[in-house]
Amino acid sequence: MNLKTFKSIVLTLLLASIVSCSTAPTHLIVSPQVSLSPSNQLSGKEAQLNVEDMRTSTHIIQILEEDEAAIILSSEQRLEDIIQAILASQWQQHGLSLDNSADNKITVTIEKAIISVAQESVSYSTQSEIIIKVSIDNTKQTLTSSFKNRAHSEGALNADVAELEREFNQHLSTLIKQILTSKDIKTFL
Repeated sequence: MNLKTFKSIVLTLLLASIVSCSTAPTHLIVSPQVSLSPSNQLSGKEAQLNVEDMRTSTHIIQILEEDEAAIILSSEQRLEDIIQAILASQWQQHGLSLDNSADNKITVTIEKAIISVAQESVSYSTQSEIIIKVSIDNTKQTLTSSFKNRAHSEGALNADVAELEREFNQHLSTLIKQILTSKDIKTFL
């Protein structure tokens, strides 16, 4: 192999690696961190658990820039599946038995989960909002609670998707912890 061919191969590989490093992500990794101490607070109680995503669009981040197509990012996994797995695991660690024939029916509804970024030429601002509604029906009465998290931030240059992902995971973790530690929900079950 001559030196000219070798240089062109190395240059091609170098350019390919640079291009692959600079491509924007297409999905987010949603992985809220929730760990509460196990207890037996809900021991002897059982419920059905159903998590629904009622959003009209399932993306989580939208980056809007004037005269540009919007950049839309969704979760790699379905958001309702992630929330269901965490709630089920945590409630079971607190003694709640999950059974599809139980009288208590817990319905968790994702009403909003979005980070909207307004990208300007040298700055950006974000508005994030997560709203989750929890409804528990025990055949005699119904308890409905809403859990909300709203935030606003601004920054220089371009919004960092990794930072937005981290922010979303933190906000979602906070809301899930609020649901799990809600005295109203524990009492009603």
